[in-house]
Amino acid sequence: MFLFIVSCGRKDENLVNVKFDPETMPSMITNDVSTLISDSGRTRYKIVADVWEIYDKAKEPFWYFPEGFYLERYDAGFNIEATIVADTAWNYTAKKLWRLKGHVDVRNMQGHEFRSDELFWNQTTAKIYSDKYIEIKRGTLELKGYGFESNQLMTHYRIMRPHDGKLPFEESSDEPDSMQLQPDSIQ
Repeated sequence: MFLFIVSCGRKDENLVNVKFDPETMPSMITNDVSTLISDSGRTRYKIVADVWEIYDKAKEPFWYFPEGFYLERYDAGFNIEATIVADTAWNYTAKKLWRLKGHVDVRNMQGHEFRSDELFWNQTTAKIYSDKYIEIKRGTLELKGYGFESNQLMTHYRIMRPHDGKLPFEESSDEPDSMQLQPDSIQ
């Protein structure tokens, strides 16, 4: 018993006193991540990232993906509903809010492409939005502008300040052109 008390009473001289700041130091860092995330017992998302940092002890807990981020969202039949790629991503877990920054590229089920420098995805309200410049491609239709709001499936959306887009124009020969001169009106 005496040896036990003496051995436990020694201090380890090789310890370094480090002050842990939960706002700047992650509680976990994972490299080369590929994970599936379920919601209500159903696989809903796949995340792939080079680095995943978790700050779950911060005042506002968040996940941080500093070196790129790829996400797939699945429907009930495990079909891909959307894909998201970004240079950097944050997931504020308590708020259920994602912030995607730098070359954000989203593709929905219909194949529509959305490109912006920054997008926010609020999972609570099921909305995606941004106040930055955005480009949307739907086949030959190109929409561009500043400010964007959509449902989370990115099937119903609007651009707040449209700017310099390309809309397809088809001429129809069924209806007469009101600007065309009629032969009997020339004098």
